[in-house]
Amino acid sequence: MRKIEHIGIAVKNLKEANETYAKLFGAEAYKEEGVESEGVLTSFFQVGPNKIELLEGTHPDSPISKFIAKRGEGIHHIAFDVEDIESEIKRLEGEGFTLLNKEAKAGADNKLVAFLHPKSSHGVLVELCQERR
Repeated sequence: MRKIEHIGIAVKNLKEANETYAKLFGAEAYKEEGVESEGVLTSFFQVGPNKIELLEGTHPDSPISKFIAKRGEGIHHIAFDVEDIESEIKRLEGEGFTLLNKEAKAGADNKLVAFLHPKSSHGVLVELCQERR
């Protein structure tokens, strides 16, 4: 793992959250997009060298909607940049981590992504991200 790629924050209303975070950071989101396979709308803010991803569920059964119903709005995951996501998936599985995805899939912001189950990382949902080539 090379660096923290972004921190994901679950929100009930992306438009309202974008307004709040634009005021906080003094800059608008640089990107908004939907990820249909995950049932989510996202926006990204660049804050110095760091990125913040806001996520709103698009239907009640989406993972983000379920997260908010159970825990409320707030930090949802920490994403780490990796050079080779398939190798990293194999390495982490070999180290005993439980993977929610045994194969990388398309994610937001031109990334391939995979997730580790929070139970195997002390309650933190970890996302692996590799830039799509």
